[in-house]
Amino acid sequence: MFFQQSQLLNTLPNQFFANLVKKVNAKIKAGNDVINLGQGNPDQPTFNYIVKAMQQATAKPINHKYSPFSGLASLKQAAADFYQQHYGVKVDPNKEIAILGGSKIGLVELPWALMNPGDTMLLPDPGYPDYLSGAALGQVNYQTFPLLEKNNFLPDYDNFDLSAAKKAKFMYLNYPNNPTGAAATPEFYQKTVAFAKRHHLGIVSDFAYGALGFDGYQNPSFLQAAGAKDVGIEIYTFSKTFNMAGWRLAFAVGNQSIISALNLIQDHLFVSVFPAIQEAGITALTSPQAEAEIQQLVALYQKRRDAFVEAALKIGWRAFVPRGTFYVWMPVPKGYTSESFADLLLDKVNVAVAPGKGFGTLGDQYVRIGLLVSPAKLVEAVGRIATLQLFDQEN
Repeated sequence: MFFQQSQLLNTLPNQFFANLVKKVNAKIKAGNDVINLGQGNPDQPTFNYIVKAMQQATAKPINHKYSPFSGLASLKQAAADFYQQHYGVKVDPNKEIAILGGSKIGLVELPWALMNPGDTMLLPDPGYPDYLSGAALGQVNYQTFPLLEKNNFLPDYDNFDLSAAKKAKFMYLNYPNNPTGAAATPEFYQKTVAFAKRHHLGIVSDFAYGALGFDGYQNPSFLQAAGAKDVGIEIYTFSKTFNMAGWRLAFAVGNQSIISALNLIQDHLFVSVFPAIQEAGITALTSPQAEAEIQQLVALYQKRRDAFVEAALKIGWRAFVPRGTFYVWMPVPKGYTSESFADLLLDKVNVAVAPGKGFGTLGDQYVRIGLLVSPAKLVEAVGRIATLQLFDQEN
């Protein structure tokens, strides 16, 4: 028997990058030496002190039982202490934190929990593709707002589409930004709070790359802005800060009514996260080793960024130099779209990049470079691209 999938599933956006993965894997299977700069999966192992904590936690019989539905109170307290220590933000662990099985879950489930079919949300273009999945599953409408290089890939509130702002219920922001590598400032977040209050708009700050700031820059939290908890939440994941992408652990923090709704919908979807992972998360947030490990990780990504940007500049390929994340957002040469350029690089020189079109219409004149291979490999990739002589005409 064949069972037709639901109409709801048919509304989901295509997984744009699944096609890229197939192309790359086919190239590798054929014996080609592919340098894969298209991925967004941390290449470094989880910090050893966290792994050891997990090994100990899995041996505890208490952790073989169900977690409390809303997660361990001790993890919520650790998250609250983390925000107090790093951002000076005071948080009620009982009312202002929701434990998530990865940040994607919180971002995708929020429209189910807080919006009604036909409501509108505002999403960045370019932006993280799974925001669209949340809109589709929540059966809500969305409008995009532009992130332009001339504005350092920040929304321009002075020239914002006010009709969209007035009818929208929530707005998603992501800084440091995937895919552009742009960073926010405290002043920007203060403007965001004022904009949100003026238009009765909820803010969801996706802070996935919050710990990854370059050249000594400390990325501010949205919640540091006065009045931020009145209008929104922030979602913090362990994936990038601690190389725990496969562990699936994150938390949302902020506005009590939003946190309550997220906890309620999760009561019906999950029994929180495996308690041993939550215990390991507590260790990640509270260990005195954490700061040094994170600084080393940031230094590694910055070394890779500098190697790639400098090599690319030598061939006339000028980057938007990122202040955070582990990506570089690169313009495509004249006469190409992001897809045709990415296909050319893979076919001719065995370099895989992520087409910017996968992040939105305004991304189609860029490709995203993942800084997830060694500096030597990044320089080699640029050397391969140089043989195509695509940028010489622009010098």
